[in-house]
Amino acid sequence: MTGSARRRTGDSRYGERVPLVAAAVCPHPPLLVPEVAGSATLKLDDLRTACDTAVRRLLAADPDRVVLLGTGPVTGPIRPPATGSLQPWGVDLDVPLVPGQPDRGAVLPLSLTIGAWLLARHDARPPLSAVQVAADAGLAELSALADEVSATGDRVALLVLGDGSACRGEKSPGYDDPRALPYDQRVAGALADADLDVLLGLDPVVSAELKAAGRAPWQVLASAARAAGGGWRGELLHDAAPYGVAYFVASWERV
Repeated sequence: MTGSARRRTGDSRYGERVPLVAAAVCPHPPLLVPEVAGSATLKLDDLRTACDTAVRRLLAADPDRVVLLGTGPVTGPIRPPATGSLQPWGVDLDVPLVPGQPDRGAVLPLSLTIGAWLLARHDARPPLSAVQVAADAGLAELSALADEVSATGDRVALLVLGDGSACRGEKSPGYDDPRALPYDQRVAGALADADLDVLLGLDPVVSAELKAAGRAPWQVLASAARAAGGGWRGELLHDAAPYGVAYFVASWERV
C-alpha cells in the first residue's frame, strides 16, 4: 500500500493515525565517510554496511517524511537549505541536507551531516527535515521535542544519530572508565529490544561523563515511540567500539 493510500485509510490497523512508523539508529563518526577514513576505510566496512541496511529498512516503511535527529549546539529544527562540511576532518567535502538545494543555507552539526550523507547513498527521496538536540537537554525538553517532531500528522520515520560511550579503553577519547562497558551493554540491549523504559532511564550526568553523544537523541526516539503507541520490534545490527567509542546500529519497526 502506498503512502497516499495509507493517508486515506488513516492507518486503521493501529486504530488511529500513527505519526512514527519506523526508526533507524546509527552512529556519526566522520570515519564512516571513506574520503575521511582513507586507508582505514576497510576497518569500518561492517559498520557502513549495517548503516545502509538500517536506512534501507527505514525507507521501506514508505514514510511521508524522514526526520534526521542528532545532537547539536541547541535544540530545534534546521530547515533546508542546510549544509554540513567535513573540512574539520581534513576533507573538502560538503554534504547538503537536500541534494540540489539552491545554496548552502544553515550549518549542519556533525551528527546531521553524517545522517544526510547516509541518506544520500540511497535512491528514495521522501521529504526530509532535520532536528538537532542539545546534548544536555532534560527529559521534559526531549519529550516536547518528540511531540513536535510528530505534530504534523505525517507518517514519520526517524533516522537517529548518536554514539555510545567514548571511554572504552586507555586510547579512547575519554580514556578508560569501568562504567562504559556496562552502560553500552545496557544501551545495546535496549536498542535490540526497543525497550523504551531503559532508554528513557539513561542518566544524563553519567552519559555526559562517559561522553555518550547519543543519550538525548535516543530519548527523543523513545518518547516519540511511546507517544505513537502500540508495540515495537527492534533489531541490533551492529555493536562495536573499534576506536574506544561505542557504535550501535539498530532498526525499529511497528508490530
